[in-house]
Amino acid sequence: MFTEFFQDLADPDFPLVRHALIAGFLAAVPFGIVGTYVVSMRISYIAAAIAHAVLGGIGASLFIQSRTGWSWLNPMAGAVATALFSAFLIGWVSRHAKQREDTVISAIWAIGMSSGLLFIAKTPGYIDPMTFLFGDILILSPRDLWMTAILGSGVVMTCIVFYKELLAVCYDREFAEIRGIRINVFYYLLLGMVALTVVLLVSVVGIVLAIALLTLPAAIAEFFSRKIWQMMVGSVILCCFLTSTGLALSYPTDLPTGAVTILLTGCLYLFVSLFHAVKLRGSTRL
Repeated sequence: MFTEFFQDLADPDFPLVRHALIAGFLAAVPFGIVGTYVVSMRISYIAAAIAHAVLGGIGASLFIQSRTGWSWLNPMAGAVATALFSAFLIGWVSRHAKQREDTVISAIWAIGMSSGLLFIAKTPGYIDPMTFLFGDILILSPRDLWMTAILGSGVVMTCIVFYKELLAVCYDREFAEIRGIRINVFYYLLLGMVALTVVLLVSVVGIVLAIALLTLPAAIAEFFSRKIWQMMVGSVILCCFLTSTGLALSYPTDLPTGAVTILLTGCLYLFVSLFHAVKLRGSTRL
């Protein structure tokens, strides 16, 4: 079943599969680390809103590029700008505004999706929005790999440098404020990392499925971890396994890689959850 996959992987004249595999491994590190923070703080709904708002930036980039001929303005650049703006706006609303946070998040979600589709509809030529909604890791270029490596490295370095501060924001904000940690600054920083990671997710599994790969591996790792760094390591390993296995399973069957990856991730999460529940129930009876 996997003969064709491994043959094309080793073929020097066919780099697409290698690019896809490398992209999965490069992106797995920020996926696992930032996903741990998202699960720990229970802000998956914010990450989902950012992911869907990204379509607005992608559509605007494609539209402007077609009108001006600016080759540097690729969809990834628009996605980064929109993701960071959405993260800042959500963070500001949650900290300062009196409006209901969930209502504002829904508005950002809806505006991003609808404006993106409108921009794509008005862009000359045929552009399949399904590529962005469900991803296609097999069309990544070397430029996309470099962008993935740069964004991922930035996220990882930020997490390493500010590990203690981000940990305090996640688990004990009152204690962090007493210690003089600027909670708002690090909250915005965390949302910025979530935004950049979401952009990477969109290139791997698409907008619709992004939130699953951001949260489920971290949630699985949580069952087997006692400390947050253990959860991060476990989540990174799981992301590497899931992205590579999803690619290997989808390639010979000609199925969407993103959908196969997320289906595998969801099934693994349900299996681990049920196993943990049965084990916990058995130990309670004893």
